[in-house]
Amino acid sequence: MLSGPSGVGKTTVVRELRRRHRHVWVSVSVTTRHPRPGERDGIDYWFVSPQRFSEMASRGELLEWAEFAGNSYGTPLAPVLEHLAAGVPVLLEIEIEGARQVRARMPDALLVFLRPPSWDELVRRLTGRGTESPEVVAARLDRARVELAAEAEFDVALENSAVGSVCDRLLALMGSSHSSDRKAT
Repeated sequence: MLSGPSGVGKTTVVRELRRRHRHVWVSVSVTTRHPRPGERDGIDYWFVSPQRFSEMASRGELLEWAEFAGNSYGTPLAPVLEHLAAGVPVLLEIEIEGARQVRARMPDALLVFLRPPSWDELVRRLTGRGTESPEVVAARLDRARVELAAEAEFDVALENSAVGSVCDRLLALMGSSHSSDRKAT
């Protein structure tokens, strides 16, 4: 499981890992937010209505879920369990609150925290997206300060200063976690 503050580069790392290592299954989250330019339903996220999301959560269909920046995000449980049962390495890209829920439901999961090289770099990444209003960016930065303090709750922390090396370290961790009977990364 890979987590860290918004803007740290989780999606970039996951895309590169997926490109390099197709045998790793990356969970596709559901969200109530609208797609960003270039995002595709079922590939980047499953885009659902708030009502559908609420139904999924109430029926226990989500491994974890959280609200972030006014939208809900969650990980469908069934596909995670199916891939784990088949022995496929599983990677979840989730927020801090979701990581806490995964830890509670799957104590053997390997939790990896992705941190930025510096606070200034995190600010640059978030403001450089150009996909959100200044108010949303400010809210993400406020939350990032709190999320950075959660690093100690994770099994491993990786600094995202070079995407390729983060992918290599993450893959090595997944190999070691898989061989020691951990359930998900």
